[in-house]
Amino acid sequence: MRKILTALCVAAGCCLSVLPASAQRFIAGKVVDTNNEPLAGAAVFVKEKRSVGMTTDAQGCYRLRLPDNGEYTLQASYIGYITQSCRIKPQQKQHDFKMEEDAIGMETVVVTGTRTPKLLKDVPIVTRVITADDIQKVDATNIGELLQAELPGIEFSYSMDQQVSLNMQGFGGNAVLFLVDGERLAGETLDNIDYSRLNLDNVERIEIVKGAASSLYGSNAIGGVVNIISKESSEPWTLNLNGRYGSHNDQRYGGTFTFKAGGLKNSINVQHTSTDPIEVGSVGKDGEENAFSKVYGNRTWNFKERLVYTPLENLKLTGRLGYFFRERDKSASSKDRYRDFSGGLRGDYSFGKNNNLELSYSFDQYDKSDFDAGQNLDIRDYTNVQHTVRALYTRSFNKNNTLTVGGDFMRDYLMSYQFTDNGNYKQYTADAFAQYDWAPVKNFNILASIRYDYFSEAKAQNISPKVNFMYKLGSCSLRASYAGGFRAPTLKEMYMDFNMANIFMIYGNPDLKPERSQNFSLSAEYMRSRYNVTLTGYFNIVDNRINTAWNQALNGMVYTNMRKMNISGLDATAAAKYPCGFGMRVSYAFTHEHVKYGQPYTSSTRPHSLTTRFEYGKDWKSYGFNIALNGRFLSEVTTDEYISENSFESTEAVTYPAYTIWKLNISQKVYKGINVIVNIDNLFNYRPDHYYSSTPSTTGTTFTAGISLDVDKLF
Repeated sequence: MRKILTALCVAAGCCLSVLPASAQRFIAGKVVDTNNEPLAGAAVFVKEKRSVGMTTDAQGCYRLRLPDNGEYTLQASYIGYITQSCRIKPQQKQHDFKMEEDAIGMETVVVTGTRTPKLLKDVPIVTRVITADDIQKVDATNIGELLQAELPGIEFSYSMDQQVSLNMQGFGGNAVLFLVDGERLAGETLDNIDYSRLNLDNVERIEIVKGAASSLYGSNAIGGVVNIISKESSEPWTLNLNGRYGSHNDQRYGGTFTFKAGGLKNSINVQHTSTDPIEVGSVGKDGEENAFSKVYGNRTWNFKERLVYTPLENLKLTGRLGYFFRERDKSASSKDRYRDFSGGLRGDYSFGKNNNLELSYSFDQYDKSDFDAGQNLDIRDYTNVQHTVRALYTRSFNKNNTLTVGGDFMRDYLMSYQFTDNGNYKQYTADAFAQYDWAPVKNFNILASIRYDYFSEAKAQNISPKVNFMYKLGSCSLRASYAGGFRAPTLKEMYMDFNMANIFMIYGNPDLKPERSQNFSLSAEYMRSRYNVTLTGYFNIVDNRINTAWNQALNGMVYTNMRKMNISGLDATAAAKYPCGFGMRVSYAFTHEHVKYGQPYTSSTRPHSLTTRFEYGKDWKSYGFNIALNGRFLSEVTTDEYISENSFESTEAVTYPAYTIWKLNISQKVYKGINVIVNIDNLFNYRPDHYYSSTPSTTGTTFTAGISLDVDKLF
């Protein structure tokens, strides 16, 4: 009997010892491209349980421990390749992925147009994406350089005192909202933010949505939204060091360090730039006097810290900090200084299968000061501080129905040298919005949204609706939309009291009405294999546009509302990429502004503009190259300029000439992780006859050479 009991105990022990091992289930495999080359760093995860995932090793291999013996969907994704999915059967232990290149980027996930992740090919709002690969091929330092190279209809020019000003198809900088990871930026000069803050180091992609987006983003999104998305670490650690040197002592140095350990991800980025003053002379080639004789030199420092912590499977916390400093050589004895301090915390919590809640707080403070080198005095005369809290809730009823609701509350404080006695004002804003994404049938999508905004100091409130339709017919996608745009008067526009160089005064107007617009658009897109063609037409009716006008009684300029103006246009883009390594993109924009005679506004929007890129590249195991030729053409524009300060009847016609700029970028991977980049800008040595606000400040062909080192790839 004792022997029988002993045998049973041993058998039971053996069975128990086997149970944990038999309960464990692994799936393994390899991720390769169409040439069977391994894709290191590809993300492989379980679709039903996204916390179960990993990135492939240097040989493209992965091995995942599955939760149980059930059926799961395994997905593999890699930047520049089409995401693949496969249903894993209960007894399956291996699956390999062979990924095809996403030649025209339609598999990119975007968030700006809908506030929820969606594949670019499925977004019912026309969205342009500039990828990290595109940024490298332009080798731009800041957002202005990149947008001008990539998008027609955008022109950055100089306003008074060489302050940078934006025109995006008839809309100025105060009507185009710039975001960094979905967050607004504080501070402005002459209605434009400080674009030099927006450096392109450690950027994953940039999403651009043209047209009114006020239903999701409120004021300042009347003409479009530009959202800069930061990279998020996916490897155990990475370290990139880069530097560039060029003509006019143009220097740029940067570094990014990331690491990932358990539920913790961190990214630290530092960049420094500097350039000497550029002498252009007081008189142009045609004998006309230049508007400026020298382009001021600049120095910047930019620090960015981003920490992501996932303490629970369904909870994600993101913290960020930033510091920016810029110094401009206005003269030998005085310098302009600009500083920015920013930070924020966001929590994303998923509960149930189809619910997500996001809560966030952000802070941004932008300061300006004048530095007197002789007396070593740094006098701050401008501060804009914004505190914002946000709540965003998303509910997916099924894969075809998604509801998004949210709201923001912001405290906006402004102290400025443009107010009486350097005074200060503050304003509170609140909003609530809702969006419903509905696909009643497979090929048809409706996206409808509405938003309510309230501004305390302006005593302004507004309801902004938007509705988008998308229908897919084979390889074609047809889109139509209507959107209401809205921009509240700013504190500066309401309370300005500024002496303009003892020439005249500029006064604010607390009785200003908000700008409003009605935006209509139609687009057709063809995408097949390696080709993409998009054609979009739009029409904007803009009412109560805010501008300055001469006031005879006050003997100065006063902010006022204009009567209705119309902006219409056409965008066309054609792109292709071939297996041989050749690719191309051609984009054209036509813009027409109609302003009623006698209004205090003249248009300097160029009616025709074109951007192109032709590239050819090859990549082997230890060597690769890419040659990209970027071209930009802007047509001439004839506009009326006022010749009297106190009358909008007396004008004279002025023509700004057409010009074209070409840039050649040659990048080489000389060893794994080591890239050498050479640029020849203004390839055909264009130089304006004389310099004024709307001419490029180039003095001819310039050269830059740089190196980028991915230290982690060396090991």
